[in-house]
Amino acid sequence: MSNHFTGLSLGPPLGDQRLDLCDLYAFQSRTDPAKTVLILNANPNADALHPDAIYRLNIDSNGDYLAETAVSFVFSPPQDGRQTFSVYVAKGDEARSPEAVGRKVVSDAEVSFGTTARPVSSGACTFFAGSRSDAFFFDYDGIKNLFDTSGGRNFTAPHLGGTSPWTGVDSNLEANVFSMALEVPTSELHNDSEIRVWGRCSVRENGRLIHADRAGHPSVSSFFNTDETKLEYNAGEPVNDRERWTDQFVHLMGHTGNYTREEAIAAIDADRILPDMLVFDPSKPAQYPNGRVFTDDVINYRLSFLSKGDIPPTGLEPHTDLLSEFPYLGNPHAKTT
Repeated sequence: MSNHFTGLSLGPPLGDQRLDLCDLYAFQSRTDPAKTVLILNANPNADALHPDAIYRLNIDSNGDYLAETAVSFVFSPPQDGRQTFSVYVAKGDEARSPEAVGRKVVSDAEVSFGTTARPVSSGACTFFAGSRSDAFFFDYDGIKNLFDTSGGRNFTAPHLGGTSPWTGVDSNLEANVFSMALEVPTSELHNDSEIRVWGRCSVRENGRLIHADRAGHPSVSSFFNTDETKLEYNAGEPVNDRERWTDQFVHLMGHTGNYTREEAIAAIDADRILPDMLVFDPSKPAQYPNGRVFTDDVINYRLSFLSKGDIPPTGLEPHTDLLSEFPYLGNPHAKTT
């Protein structure tokens, strides 16, 4: 849930956990290296998704920071513990519409809420939607020890030196999440080199489609936004990120890592975190910041980035319940009362 918490006081988008995007992954298929896997996780309650929402994976394949391909998941109203999902794939100009448009490639498939995953095939592509074990690992109490989060604002100067802030406890060890996954021939996304991917959740309210959340680089939105800016950030488009958010990012990095402006911009450019789109070159092994896999310790990576290498690693290990084939995330944990 690297995209889940912000400022530690801000609740889910529009007060609804179902609209909360948690993580975005991009990597080569474990069973077919000619295919790419994209996974967008939402809703830390891991129950039914919002029937008036559109959950979208946007893919920029030519470097203009606009979608050339959009894959939209939409869901039926839940009934008697069941829900269905449909998937639309839009290309070109149509991919830039906020609506679920394009070719309908999955129609009213069953959402997987139990331990049996039910992928759906359409041509050479495979799709999945349902509850899964969350692969994200982090020490939540340790992060609270490390940063002053009083007043409901975001992360400022870390408390370095003295006793280690880390508790050694993975706060997410038995967490579930709702996962939307696709495995697609890489040639359908890009014929040459890299792609840029970002997730979007939009919901219809009073006849208007509102952009409730977005996800790109892990923990960027979480650490770089405040309660005052998160709503605007969520509603924004990556193509505008550089102009709108560079100064805020640079300001925060000056507090957390004593970066000069020039150093901060160089670090932002090196990791390509603005625009906030996950960059993936399928010709190279996936490991963040080239795509993202479940074993990437993105919290250690981001804290090192913020502090210019001064924050020590948490010492946590990746989860061990991952699957070797699609949909890759492990079976959901049994709910406790």
